[in-house]
Amino acid sequence: MSTNQELHVVVGAGQVGPFLARRLLAGGKRVRLVRRSTAAVNLEGVQLHRADAGDAAAVAEAVRDAMAVYHCMNPAYSAAVWAADLPRIQANLVAACGRAGARLIVLDNLYALGKPAGRQLSEATPLAPCSRNGEARARVHRDLEDAVRRGDVRAVTGRASDFYGPGGVWTQFADRFFRPAFAGKRVVMLPNLDQPHTYHYIPDVAAGLAALGQDPGAEGTFMLPCRPAVTTRELVARIAAALGRPIAASQMPPLLVALLALGMPILREMKEMAYQWEEPFVVDDAKFRARYGDPSTPEEAAAKATVEWAAATYGAGKAGLS
Repeated sequence: MSTNQELHVVVGAGQVGPFLARRLLAGGKRVRLVRRSTAAVNLEGVQLHRADAGDAAAVAEAVRDAMAVYHCMNPAYSAAVWAADLPRIQANLVAACGRAGARLIVLDNLYALGKPAGRQLSEATPLAPCSRNGEARARVHRDLEDAVRRGDVRAVTGRASDFYGPGGVWTQFADRFFRPAFAGKRVVMLPNLDQPHTYHYIPDVAAGLAALGQDPGAEGTFMLPCRPAVTTRELVARIAAALGRPIAASQMPPLLVALLALGMPILREMKEMAYQWEEPFVVDDAKFRARYGDPSTPEEAAAKATVEWAAATYGAGKAGLS
């Protein structure tokens, strides 16, 4: 089969899916982007397909004729929703890929690994979830490993830490960060600003998944490519340099977070993940780099692209950007 005949199917059009679809298209693949929403998406050359990943028949039709299928779906940020929906979505994709003879490339986070306990996080880190969301992620990862062992599907998992960058509307660097930053006001953030923390730049996540999807020999788990870990304060400083003016940032007091969480479900969900910023949370992507090289974006370029996206997205315009 020639390269331009290969069909790669991206399931999920959230933060990573569109970047992944563009990258695969640029690499000469036929690309189908599967999503539940009817909202407009500007992806020239990409076939848009509407389907609900919770519907087994719809998933089977969506991945028909695919060589590789990328699972970039993420239900609403809720432990109860994840526990109910993640196993069903993955089971549908495993079954559909098995019937189609397609490889399944799964985008995962680090929740299932639990606390670093002074160690870097790598493919060798055992599953040791310490949160409800982590338990849900660990369950589906074990289910996937079982399916691979049974021969139900060929699969590989790419793991990433917290996102930032263009398209990152559900990240620490989204509206609650950029609106006050553009207005010259202090930014109040949830994370501890002074612990080293790996942030994955969204286009680099897409690049990593594309590499795994185009490598028939990739199996098991890979940490996706990332730049060296820095503190959140240092990342804020890079973004400020790209913006061309200082950004004052401080951490929201934990007691205030606890009080606000009483009336804000999303904060209740996020509060149990605070352990990720209580000690160095550092990803080791050496396995990926040894096999594929370094596709990560230089820090200054990533910060500049993030600011330009935020200016366009949150209405600040681009005047004054360096």
